[in-house]
Amino acid sequence: MVSGPLLLVAASTLAGCAPQEGAPVAPTTAASQERAVTEDRASKWTLAVEPVSTPADAGSTSPQITVEGGRTILSWLEPTESRTTLKFAEWSGSGWSEAHIVASGSDLVVNSADVPSVRALTDGTLVAHWLQEDGPDPEAYKLPLSWSKDGGRTWSRPTYPHHDETKTQHGFASLFQAPGAGLGLVWLDGRATNAKEPDAPDSNMALWAAVYGPDGKQVSEKAVDVRVCECCSTSVAATSEGVIVAYRGRTAEEIRDIYVTRFDGRQWSAPALVHNDGWEIDGCPVNGPAVDARGREVAVAWFTAKTDKGQAFAAFSHDGGRTFGQPIRIDDQTSLGQVNITLLADGAAAVSFLEAGNRSEFRVRRVEQNGTRSPVVTIASFFGMQHPRLAQSRNELLFAWTEYGQDGSPRVRTARASLGAVSK
Repeated sequence: MVSGPLLLVAASTLAGCAPQEGAPVAPTTAASQERAVTEDRASKWTLAVEPVSTPADAGSTSPQITVEGGRTILSWLEPTESRTTLKFAEWSGSGWSEAHIVASGSDLVVNSADVPSVRALTDGTLVAHWLQEDGPDPEAYKLPLSWSKDGGRTWSRPTYPHHDETKTQHGFASLFQAPGAGLGLVWLDGRATNAKEPDAPDSNMALWAAVYGPDGKQVSEKAVDVRVCECCSTSVAATSEGVIVAYRGRTAEEIRDIYVTRFDGRQWSAPALVHNDGWEIDGCPVNGPAVDARGREVAVAWFTAKTDKGQAFAAFSHDGGRTFGQPIRIDDQTSLGQVNITLLADGAAAVSFLEAGNRSEFRVRRVEQNGTRSPVVTIASFFGMQHPRLAQSRNELLFAWTEYGQDGSPRVRTARASLGAVSK
């Protein structure tokens, strides 16, 4: 096991040979000039990754990082034999604040793939979600939401965005600032699944969405896509035209590729395929996509294994997520996925992923829109599958993951890396 991140990876450039005197020189084009600039920029991309201590206690797990405006929040779970507690801390620019408690009880669900979150809204309100057991079936749980108006010192009584009363899965939620005001969220909803015949044609997990007003009252609840992958995480980002959500779909032929849908504050667009991977798999890979946006620029990262060799990809959109360019391979040999993506100020993206090997490596690299890639930076390595996190806070990257000690006990770790002048 590693006790901390690997601290520095730097790239070296190869000098090209100068043309001989009198040799023909290829005409310079805008495209070739742009590629030369991006190749130089990517080759020089370096990250000095520094560990950052957190207030998460020994035994902590299930980290998540959310960013809204200038506020960045780390949340995690601390399970004990009798109860589990959801905590959070806020990033100050130099470190994490003290821990605050959101909820605690014996019925909180701990699931490394389906984790809680705490998010700030533009009016300063904090909103949290977690998973709550709903009967003896471990696949049945509710999705509580709670609000805090005083910075997390006190929280409202939980409410639930789903009103179907079925004892099925309600999870893999992504919260967002609703266009205009209030809270929006999407989640995977199992109200139409059939526990006795899960493979029946009419047994479908669905993507549902809800919106709450600034007063915390729910104003809508609706199905966005009635057949999706059962347990792949969702991801959400804000564009200049509304919200975009990325998720893994599921066709009748068991093709489980990545889709997006957009919400303008009034209605959701029809689901649109990001890329036709054609990955047919009779079961959930537990490997959701990631999305980020700046204005009308959108970037999506995802995992696929159509050829039984895991690969991670990213694609860019210039029209708010209506269409996407060709996929760009992110990993080097074989990936375990678990991707995160954040758009940098200069239009490139930082993408994190797990590279497969004797030990899984939590890696990040810079990807230009024309496909140019930087060398990778390794943040941490560990045995088995993890669900690490990447987020951008102002002009630095923040990382979070769960580290297991020699005795097998987990603990949430974080690290930071300045983007310097590269992304300006």
